[in-house]
Amino acid sequence: MSKADVFFEQDKMEWEILEDKISRQIVGYDDTMMMVNVKFKKDGVGQMHNHIHTQSTHISSGKFEVTIGDDKKILKEGDSFFVPSNIMHGVVCLEEGMLIDVFNPVRKDFLENKI
Repeated sequence: MSKADVFFEQDKMEWEILEDKISRQIVGYDDTMMMVNVKFKKDGVGQMHNHIHTQSTHISSGKFEVTIGDDKKILKEGDSFFVPSNIMHGVVCLEEGMLIDVFNPVRKDFLENKI
């Protein structure tokens, strides 16, 4: 994928298998922002972690238990959450679904093997 790309058709973009129940599809980025689809099977766990990036996530399908710092909430299709820079966060998939993550700046660590 070239940074000059501006249209992303889901059926033409490759999925990266992160583990048995989680896969990721990078669908757009430049130096300032990145959007990523993340598919979860039921009981998939996005482990608690933090990063310098701010993150906004939309739940396009499914149901997830979301932890941000000391707060925990169950969110479903149509809901969203925001993660400030360097705050611990993670998810547990309660019903199979997909998250759409937007990061600022770009997650260069996601691109290390793609450029």
